[in-house]
Amino acid sequence: MVSGQSQEQFAALLDPATTVLLTVECQQGVVGPDSALPELARVARSSGALGNIARLVAAAHGGGVQVMHAVAESRPDGRGANRNARLFRAAARLPVQQHTGTTAVRIAPPIEVADEDLVVRRLHGLSPLAGTDVDALLRNLGCRTLVVTGVSANVAIPNAVFDAVNLGYTAVVPSDAIAGVPADYTPAMTRNTLALVATVTTTDAILGRWKAPRRRSGPAATPG
Repeated sequence: MVSGQSQEQFAALLDPATTVLLTVECQQGVVGPDSALPELARVARSSGALGNIARLVAAAHGGGVQVMHAVAESRPDGRGANRNARLFRAAARLPVQQHTGTTAVRIAPPIEVADEDLVVRRLHGLSPLAGTDVDALLRNLGCRTLVVTGVSANVAIPNAVFDAVNLGYTAVVPSDAIAGVPADYTPAMTRNTLALVATVTTTDAILGRWKAPRRRSGPAATPG
């Protein structure tokens, strides 16, 4: 729980019927042993972020919370991919490519993917939400609260949080379930940026609300 919120308010915010857990770029080619970004992969694992994401996913599966995995990938021929920023040009030269259909774009252990999970793949841009199916799927699911986890705290995570807020969702960020580089950048960015627009909390606080299995109810009203 975060300061300034009662137990009741926090519980309502994380109601399984209106909450979706989003993992961002938790794929083998990003956070796995053969990552294209080995420093980011090391931080994601050594900080405990990847393990905490796995814990949240397992609790969501047991507690009736919808899980969605946002995966960044590319075609071998590069069609449709951005080339309008240094980040994209550098990524195109990496020894490990996030090509569609390869091991690199599979969700990385220890995160488990259940049959009911949704996997949304994008071929362009920086955001898991902008220009993808995520917003439409969230609305059809009756989502009001989006719990954002994954990598990186440098780019994709703030993009996801800002886009979620702009679209009318309440964003929740477990600060120990995101990672970026260098390692000390993530807490500074969380404190000075994400905390202004999202509810920042911890993995254990969320698990405390999802520990008892519950059934999902029908769709709820969606953000306007």
